[in-house]
Amino acid sequence: MHEEKAEMAGRTDGARPTQVTGADNPTWAQELLEQLRPTGRDVRRVVLWLADAVHGTACLQDETGTLLAGTRIPLDDDLVADITTGRIASAAWDDAGRHLRLVGVEQPRPGAAAVLAVARETPFDRRTSDIVTHTAQVVELLLRARETTEAACRLERATSDLRLAILQLLMVEDTVAARRVAAGLWPGLLDTDSACVYVLEGCVEDRDRIAEECLDATGERALVVRCPAVDAHVIVVTPRDAAADALRSLIGRRPGTLLGGSAPHSLARTATAYGQAVSALAVARFRPDKQAVYAERTHPERLMDPAALRGWTAQLLHPLDTLAHHTRAELLATSRLGLEFTAVNAAKILGVSRNTVRARMERVETLLRTDFSDLTARAVVHLALNTQIGLADDAPDPVQAGLGDLLAGPALRAWAHDLLARLDTDARDLRRTLRTWIAAGGNAERAAQTLGMHAQTVREHVRSAEPVLERQLLAAGSDLYEVVLAHLALGDLGGPDLGRSNRDHPDSPVHG
Repeated sequence: MHEEKAEMAGRTDGARPTQVTGADNPTWAQELLEQLRPTGRDVRRVVLWLADAVHGTACLQDETGTLLAGTRIPLDDDLVADITTGRIASAAWDDAGRHLRLVGVEQPRPGAAAVLAVARETPFDRRTSDIVTHTAQVVELLLRARETTEAACRLERATSDLRLAILQLLMVEDTVAARRVAAGLWPGLLDTDSACVYVLEGCVEDRDRIAEECLDATGERALVVRCPAVDAHVIVVTPRDAAADALRSLIGRRPGTLLGGSAPHSLARTATAYGQAVSALAVARFRPDKQAVYAERTHPERLMDPAALRGWTAQLLHPLDTLAHHTRAELLATSRLGLEFTAVNAAKILGVSRNTVRARMERVETLLRTDFSDLTARAVVHLALNTQIGLADDAPDPVQAGLGDLLAGPALRAWAHDLLARLDTDARDLRRTLRTWIAAGGNAERAAQTLGMHAQTVREHVRSAEPVLERQLLAAGSDLYEVVLAHLALGDLGGPDLGRSNRDHPDSPVHG
């Protein structure tokens, strides 16, 4: 036979209110309170502590019988249902050497409840009964706190994903959709004609904190995104450079953090601005204040005849004009990022697979009849793609021009000479190594065979050239392409082959 007794919720039979005073035994009360410290707050650990404190077994299960914590204890289903539905608040069950205490625990979800059950071989005395009662209260508090924390985390993740989606829309020039998405949560954020992109680089472990500080510093008047491609980067798109001073101040307070910024661009050129900001990080590494802005230096396209540059760009990209508008825009946007970064990183930035990035770029290669394994071809196509997106409505009428015409201008040649002459003071002949390495497609092993040196020596020479030229070379992108154009302008490298044709590809001009 067994003796069963149940306590009704809200009973008023004169029983002493339960309070954690610790008068009878301060140790268990103090240990229980320790579970509420910020370093604790783990329901599973509390239930394990309860089992140890009463020298028995404890478990927490929800209304469906799912075990939430502890070791499962066989329980009467009807009794559990009475507690989870609120008919009774708690129950005690003694039967042939098995003594149980069950206490109802409210869950944060409306109408949801759980049962904290404890079993032991000896009867419950006042001390152990108090431990069970007070532990149930602590468990209820922790469940509420966990739900609040999880809800906050879910909201933060959703907001972070939304910011990334907006950035990805900007990267593919879909400014209309980007503004529409942003308007719901951040009205006016993208109501701008121009914007700057900043990239902050710090320790991977500090990135979340840096992102939060960027949000605080900009007052959420900028788009702050945790970079999907580089774990140490935080990307900030700020209208009209409005957040520049705040970000520079933030960097000043965080030693070891770098800041690279772009020149102002239209929102449609966010991808270009992003590439400039990443490029500026290479310069920032060598600056005492660890900050740099891309607009601080002269770029080769600004030294070319605008009308000739426009005509040459239109002629080079003409094979893409036969495509549907959305397909052409997709290929152009993907190629810009694919030439600026690796296929893997470009895919992360765009939110597509790397195979998709490679397939789109291979299609562009075929249409332009070129080979992107050739660094000179990459540099020239990169120039055309960035010129195409930057063409203004009031740009001068295009004139027919070839690549040689663009590179022959005296201003461009003077710039190229001044840039590469910086390398002449190094006795290791960095200029020869760099030229050979570029001709070898950026492959250190092939360049080493030509030069008769070790591949690691080639890499060291190229790396040594980076601070001298104030450009990042080992990571393909705008910096490297500028240096390639300088070599082409001086005739140190031969021009790219833009006439190769893959006749088997369905997009090849021979099929049209």
